[in-house]
Amino acid sequence: MVFDTKVSGAPCAPQRSLLHALGLTKEEMERPLVGIVSSYNEIVPGHMNLDKIVEAVKLGVAMAGGTPIVFPAIAVCDGIAMGHKGMKYSLVTRDLIADSTEAMALAHAFDALVMVPNCDKNVPGLLMAAARVNIPTIFVSGGPMLAGHVDGKRTSLSSMFEAVGAYKAGKIDEDKLSDYELNACPTCGSCSGMYTANSHNCLTEVLGMGLRGNGTIPAVYSRRIELAKHAGMQVMELYRKNIRPRDIMTEKAFQNALTADMALGCSTNSMLHLPAIAHECGVEINLDIANQISAKTPNLCHLAPAGHTYMEQLDEAGGVYAVLKELSKKGLIHTDVMTVTGKTLGENIADAVNRDPEVIRPIDNPYSETGGIAVLRGNLAPDGCVVKRSAVAPEMLVHEGTAKVFDSEEDAIAAIYAGKIVSGDVVVIRYEGPAGGPGMREMLNPTSAIAGMGLDKEVALITDGRFSGATRGAAIGHVSPEAVRGGLIAYVKDGDRISIDIPNYRIELLISDEEIAKRKETMEIKVKTDVTGYLARYAKMVSSADKGAIINY
Repeated sequence: MVFDTKVSGAPCAPQRSLLHALGLTKEEMERPLVGIVSSYNEIVPGHMNLDKIVEAVKLGVAMAGGTPIVFPAIAVCDGIAMGHKGMKYSLVTRDLIADSTEAMALAHAFDALVMVPNCDKNVPGLLMAAARVNIPTIFVSGGPMLAGHVDGKRTSLSSMFEAVGAYKAGKIDEDKLSDYELNACPTCGSCSGMYTANSHNCLTEVLGMGLRGNGTIPAVYSRRIELAKHAGMQVMELYRKNIRPRDIMTEKAFQNALTADMALGCSTNSMLHLPAIAHECGVEINLDIANQISAKTPNLCHLAPAGHTYMEQLDEAGGVYAVLKELSKKGLIHTDVMTVTGKTLGENIADAVNRDPEVIRPIDNPYSETGGIAVLRGNLAPDGCVVKRSAVAPEMLVHEGTAKVFDSEEDAIAAIYAGKIVSGDVVVIRYEGPAGGPGMREMLNPTSAIAGMGLDKEVALITDGRFSGATRGAAIGHVSPEAVRGGLIAYVKDGDRISIDIPNYRIELLISDEEIAKRKETMEIKVKTDVTGYLARYAKMVSSADKGAIINY
């Protein structure tokens, strides 16, 4: 046990007294104490069912001989926070979640943990905590939302945001906008496309930290409750065998995660979170590694927003294990890594079957021969920037356009809705990076407005902020260095020409070195002076996006 004198001996009588105050019996104290980290709350749709998941986990732990104890983790709904000051508090919660979970787990000497997250920052935050605490741990999420239906077609949150752009452009009326509003998000669960939450819940399976189906079984299916019970039981096996997160989340496991990310077409936020999680495990994941893996990994899935399939269909097609089985046919994943099943990844996927080659393309018939994410470099982003290549229209993979520059998301969205963005433009949004924002807001509103107005095949967007997994189009984020840290994006002017070449991983501001030097002498870096509280502390300590926006201690 982590604290092996907890239940015996006179020195620990005070601790036992406090456990008695909880109503714990002597028998319960003699069993391993399993912390269940619950992200349940009543504001995030992906979390409203987590109370039922937690109860199922408790049953599983108790059935397998442990004593379950629940404690909370916070969560922000990115969709509700989108487009206003609240989005500054999304990414920053990842570190609050990791820090508070570490504190609770170690202060109370838990023997094992079951993490119950669902939405965007909870999964990576709790994976970071799992690595720090490094006691036997398993993940079970709340599951994805079912797709909505509008006009007989499946739809999702990204369709809802794009409908606002279509309404502003006069392409749909108020009744149709209301139709989307009432039907886009029909159930509890993490939003139904391959957005950030579902991306990382799927990657828990690949990393070996979640059981089969953790990323794909819909929130409203009874199989989700069964999965939670099995997770509770399985954590006790991990405890007995002393299998810990850092035994599972190895360098090979992270290489697998990047490979699966490319095949699934996951959110660009993976390029923030995977390096941060790996950092906690003592493993380095950099953007160059991502491109190397992308170059040899075919893109097998086009889930929303890249295509018209949804998480429930991925589940029906065989889920993450079926994708991994396809990748294994060409030796693209390490099958010898340990997982929370107590078996290797290869053993886990041995019986996986691809039941729908339209949802999961066979390895010999991919959507593309390269992965869903690309990292671009050039004078505008010498340390890199990230684009979801699988969600870019073919005609926008290579693009040269005229810069329209904005110093905030609000200014950009106002210009888009006012019709000031035209075909051929490159929208540049700066001072939205990890330190400059601060908080590195997601830019779903402007990208959705561009797509909803029908300009996603004609207009690109570049930012030192980031994008929701629901974003599609030539949306290039994570520009590093960011503007507030002196990156070239701070010196772009309206009318400049910008060249984007995604197949060749290049992005360039087409002005001379002499002009760049002149601008650095005459243009002032804009630092926000009204930032207070946690955001002020975060801005001082956060790294650049290419390093995963980790906190520098």
